[in-house]
Amino acid sequence: MRIGPHTIDPRVILAPMAGVTDKPFRQLCKRLGAGLAVSEMTISDPRFWNTRKSLHRMDHEGEPAPISVQIAGTVPELMAEAARYNVDHGAQIVDINMGCPAKKVCNAWAGSALMRDEALVGRILTAMVKAVDVPVTLKIRTGWAADARNAPTIARIAEDCGIAALTIHGRTRDQQYTGTAEYETIAAIKAMLKIPVIANGDIDSPQKARHVLDVTGCDAVMIGRAAQGRPWIFREVAHFLATGDTLPPPTLAEIRDILIGHLEHLHAFYGEPQGVRIARKHLGWYAKDRPENEAFRAVVNRAATADEQLRLTRAYFDALIAGVPAVAQAA
Repeated sequence: MRIGPHTIDPRVILAPMAGVTDKPFRQLCKRLGAGLAVSEMTISDPRFWNTRKSLHRMDHEGEPAPISVQIAGTVPELMAEAARYNVDHGAQIVDINMGCPAKKVCNAWAGSALMRDEALVGRILTAMVKAVDVPVTLKIRTGWAADARNAPTIARIAEDCGIAALTIHGRTRDQQYTGTAEYETIAAIKAMLKIPVIANGDIDSPQKARHVLDVTGCDAVMIGRAAQGRPWIFREVAHFLATGDTLPPPTLAEIRDILIGHLEHLHAFYGEPQGVRIARKHLGWYAKDRPENEAFRAVVNRAATADEQLRLTRAYFDALIAGVPAVAQAA
């Protein structure tokens, strides 16, 4: 699969997720097999570009290419300016957010709320494609609501405006993340377009990725929630798509080492105490469904320093590996 001059290989992509797909997580997922990792949503309003949050979100130093940055907003001129700004700061692909269902985003008429105004969609896409000389991509949902599934119309507008690739999350905005993804809608849109189409929604295993590619005819799949606490899903999917064989799951020792490396990167990237605080949700995802998970989280969430957080995490996984009560070791 290609997006402009960039070859996306393997055909499995990390979805943009606010508060999740920061630079440490993107780099980890790329190292573990993602062909592309899209940044957290950045805001188009220049008044916020120099905030601490935005500076972290726009930090791409040392990140493997291609670098894809997602932008959210509603004003074509500001969106175009934001595209230029992000390209000047390292973006090699600019992605437009018209898929986020969050209320605080949609209440500002950004994210998936934009799908309610097809004329405005066209103006935003045209302005952003003209503003930069890198590929511009778009992420949408199947529509705003169950009775307003206008993704095919938006998809046609996108292709006509010069969008280089389209990602479709197979739900309407009002579904949020409930129900099941509508792969038949994605398949119908793929069949009518010439540009690459990426399928997103409910892809949580190598077998599901293969199934979605087969039933939709899409060029790639995008994985979001299933990668939280399980970044090795990208190498599992990549291996299965290439060979038809299933990789063995990572050992507890490998998971421990991946997690410790992730925590260290978070601590270095954000500093203390922010890095320690941000790491807590990742710890919960990694430990999910493991023995004594709730007790472990209760202990490790009290860690106030990076060293303490790392020590407790090592102790927990070392106990799991040794087959002894994990929380007793962590405490």
